[in-house]
Amino acid sequence: MKKLLIFAFIGLLAQLIDGALGMAYGVTSTTLLLTFGIAPAVASASVHLAEVVTTAASGASHIKFGNVDKQTFYRLIIPGSIGAFLGATFLSHLPGDLAKPYISLFLLLLGVYVLIRFLFKFRQTEEKKGIELSRKQSIPLGLIAGFADATGGGGWGPIATPVLLSKKGMSPRKVVGTVDTSEFAIAISATLGFLISLGWEEVNWLWVGALMVGGIIAAPIAAWLVQKIHAQLMGVLVGGFIILVNARTIVTTWIDQEFVYPYVYISIALIWIVAIFYTVSKIRNVTNVKQADINS
Repeated sequence: MKKLLIFAFIGLLAQLIDGALGMAYGVTSTTLLLTFGIAPAVASASVHLAEVVTTAASGASHIKFGNVDKQTFYRLIIPGSIGAFLGATFLSHLPGDLAKPYISLFLLLLGVYVLIRFLFKFRQTEEKKGIELSRKQSIPLGLIAGFADATGGGGWGPIATPVLLSKKGMSPRKVVGTVDTSEFAIAISATLGFLISLGWEEVNWLWVGALMVGGIIAAPIAAWLVQKIHAQLMGVLVGGFIILVNARTIVTTWIDQEFVYPYVYISIALIWIVAIFYTVSKIRNVTNVKQADINS
């Protein structure tokens, strides 16, 4: 019962982050499940099964509030679904112990990307009515993000959201809404791939149910949080969190000298704390400048 409550909290935390940023539900959930010693394929399968429900709830909310660019949605779901299915079947055939450190390394790199993206490259831009994404751009983006999402247990949001936000004039709310809603199709495709490769008996439905419950509870709260917490700060918090948690698996697997472990964790934590304070200071400066312009 205690573990189910923990998993429900994991689902709630992951959905809060994902709902505010348009990314990191899969990365956060899979990262935490791996710390419990769950095999990568089973962890990713459990997360994607839960995402079928949580992304449906999230997507319905985004559609209701007009946060979805339908053209981009349709262009992303087909290549994304293909990539997710291929990624799921690929991961399912890897031995769990062999795959775990490499999956953690992949997640850590995603965390570094998210941290750098929001720490140094975040820009407030003028909003456009739609998202400018051609078919030639959507196919490789969907395939890569979908494959990464299934193999790493997360990657659709961390890859698709920053890529779309990198385009000048993109509306963050529109991008987040479109990516979150399209993730429903990716979750279904990845789940089918895992179930075909692993079989139903490998899935612990109590874990999946706990993740679902937590995600459903968090969905409306996340919609409120996205208006209260600055997106840049959330990005830095998520990136540092993912790096810190995955560093544990990598360090314990590939470094034999145990006395090194605390120094690695402390170094990462210090860098993360500095990044948080730097981001808060940066946000305050921008706010003060805007307020001074208004007053003048």
